[in-house]
Amino acid sequence: MDYEKPLFFQVMQYAEAADRDVIDMVSGNPDWEPPEALRDGLCEYAELPVERFQYPPSDGLLELREEIASRRNVSLESVIVTNGAGEANYLAMAEALDRDAGTEVILTDPVYPYYPGKIQMLGGEPVYVPAEEDGRLDAAAVRERASSDTAAVVVNSPNNPTGAVYGEKTVEKLVGIVEEFDAILVSDEVYDHFDYSGRFSSALSVDSPHRAVTSGFSKSMAITGFRVGYAVLPPELAEPARTRHMLVNVTGSRPAQYAVLKALRETGPEYYEANRAMLRERIDAFTEALDAAGARYTRPDGAFYVLARFDGFPGTLDNVERLIDEAGVAGMPGEAFGSSRADWLRFALVTPRAEEAADRLSDFFA
Repeated sequence: MDYEKPLFFQVMQYAEAADRDVIDMVSGNPDWEPPEALRDGLCEYAELPVERFQYPPSDGLLELREEIASRRNVSLESVIVTNGAGEANYLAMAEALDRDAGTEVILTDPVYPYYPGKIQMLGGEPVYVPAEEDGRLDAAAVRERASSDTAAVVVNSPNNPTGAVYGEKTVEKLVGIVEEFDAILVSDEVYDHFDYSGRFSSALSVDSPHRAVTSGFSKSMAITGFRVGYAVLPPELAEPARTRHMLVNVTGSRPAQYAVLKALRETGPEYYEANRAMLRERIDAFTEALDAAGARYTRPDGAFYVLARFDGFPGTLDNVERLIDEAGVAGMPGEAFGSSRADWLRFALVTPRAEEAADRLSDFFA
């Protein structure tokens, strides 16, 4: 199968090998503490009898699935616990393409590069709709691009890399489009706890057999290494997705699911609000320094990424490596996310050194 390998690890490896101090702003690995209850859950699990160290149910611990179903107001049968939101996306895309309702999958440009890679790996064809200048998605442009060969429309809100947040009207229009063309809306909502605008609307707010939602706890609980995500799928897709999940993974990590369940039950909203407040401060400091450098940038309404453009310095891999060597800041090339932002660079604000990184960039471009 012909598909592109994402550049994330290539950039991280280059930064690690650099002969200088480098501020890592490449990947979305949160640097803040997980919920206290999550650590407590791991300690509890270590003392459980040995039979609790064996396979959990393939589609996830029943109690965790019940908790997710209750919080998202969906049926238990629609919930599958996955190895991170990445596998949830894969399952939803795979089942959408396996319906024999088309081979094309509509994506936004810019796009998280793992989406087109998975689609190509599954034998589908990615097609693109450019996002607006501020990163928002025009549902009318999606409608214009859709056809009888459209198997799915994949969106991410809050968005990586633009920081855009899709509101209620946009989500309703997208669901209407996939219903019209007998396609599936795959809505990746893994950053739903990081909405600074108050506009975020889940695709689950629209009752339709044509929408699937994927999410997880990697970002919201700062546990990317735990690999606990989930998919909420319509009945037509849920059962074959369970089989696919079982054949690929057998099951997921039982201790990780146990700890996440305890954290879900015992962590209040103040944990998430404190992290949002901290990220707002980082966004302010980073963008103020970009202003001083004369850069153009997108200020995120959600998630924790900033796209920036410096005149005469396109977002190529060569220029990313130059910034690592000469400025000590590692970001991602805009060309990795598609053609519409190829002149931009993407920075993840998941480091307490975000302001220092912006100052380094300002000095470099001065």
